[in-house]
Amino acid sequence: MAPDREKTPSGATAATRARLRLDQPQPRRTRVLPEWDPEAFGRLSERIARFLGTGRFIVWMTFVIIIWLVWNVSAPHHLRFDPYPFIFLTLMLSLQASYAAPLILLAQNRQDDRDRVNLEQDRKQNERSIADTEYLTREVAALRSGLGEVATRDWIRSELQDLMTQLEEYRRPDGHVVFPAEPAHGRDVDDR
Repeated sequence: MAPDREKTPSGATAATRARLRLDQPQPRRTRVLPEWDPEAFGRLSERIARFLGTGRFIVWMTFVIIIWLVWNVSAPHHLRFDPYPFIFLTLMLSLQASYAAPLILLAQNRQDDRDRVNLEQDRKQNERSIADTEYLTREVAALRSGLGEVATRDWIRSELQDLMTQLEEYRRPDGHVVFPAEPAHGRDVDDR
């Protein structure tokens, strides 16, 4: 038997056993393409997209195109690098547009992702606010029903006014208050 096909107690070969080890990380694969941080690339694309959407970019682009045209029209023939049909200028503008469009789309996608996260957070916050409001509404309703059995300030005030009017009825002309006699059956002699 070959050494790598040697049977282990579990019945798997040595090569299979080494490959199935889950407690050890796999070796790094070599990459042909360079690696980049997608978040850093996204931030760079947003900065470029923001710059492309400013008046400063339009002014600089206009200035460069005017200089380009003036140079290639009025400079001596041996110094002109893009003669009249301005094919190189067209190529440069097409190249700039071909890079600008995907960068702007990438920036918009990142903004859409942020907006989606913000909307989800707002939705959750609104749900919490609604739940809190419903809870407080139930609590206020419970307090109101509980206060229906409690003496309120207005009720106490009206009772005191009734007592004052009753006291006024029992007042003598000389200012002394005379209380009506209690009926004999109302008191028990042994209560004193």
